[in-house]
Amino acid sequence: MNILESPTGQPTIEWFGISIMEPMVTFTDLWITAVCLYAFYQLRKRNLEGPIHRYLRAYFLIMALATFLGGILGHAFQYALSLQWKLPGWLIIMIAVVAIERASIFQAQLLVNKRAGKVLEVFNLLELITFLVITFYTLDFFFVKIHSAYGLGLVVLPLHVLMYRHTAHPMNLYFIRTVLFASLSAVFYTLEIGLHLWFNHLDVAHTIMAISMYGFYRGALFLDPKTAYKPLVQPLTNLRILKAIFGLK
Repeated sequence: MNILESPTGQPTIEWFGISIMEPMVTFTDLWITAVCLYAFYQLRKRNLEGPIHRYLRAYFLIMALATFLGGILGHAFQYALSLQWKLPGWLIIMIAVVAIERASIFQAQLLVNKRAGKVLEVFNLLELITFLVITFYTLDFFFVKIHSAYGLGLVVLPLHVLMYRHTAHPMNLYFIRTVLFASLSAVFYTLEIGLHLWFNHLDVAHTIMAISMYGFYRGALFLDPKTAYKPLVQPLTNLRILKAIFGLK
């Protein structure tokens, strides 16, 4: 394979005499960065107190850094760098996922007992350390995907379903819908379903992720520590939760 031939086959372009590999993939990575920076800036302007908001702001800022490094080091200039240079973006993505997990855990502690919340916090750190070590030694993006799937699908999603069941809070509904939508990125990535050479499976996955970041941001806007987070007298049924997710009455 030619040194400037990308793994996906997307042509390399020249910009001011600089070779940029997988330019569209790089652009869609930076698109996620832009959305995350916007979300961080807007949430920081609101300057709301509490660990939930701090972790959400951290999530967007860390994810912005991860996708920026992923686009630049992992795609645009991968021809000039070794595989190890993909690690910064990969490892930082896992830290970002842990941030949104912890935001969900802290919010759920308003409904579950403190001991269960502490157990989740400790397990959250052990999970991060385990996947960081495995990814560092294997240099395999597969474990980054597994960690993201675990964090969003087995921590964030169930906690927000639990919270929505007992509060019907709009933030939780936004997060449920966003996690489900974000899971589509894994489908396009894994099955390598793209629309065109210039908009391949990575571009589609990145676009879904960018939209998902905006979805998480819109959900975060509904959470105000000055407003009481009150449980319902009667929890929602599974049917009512499903109808709410799909916008049915």
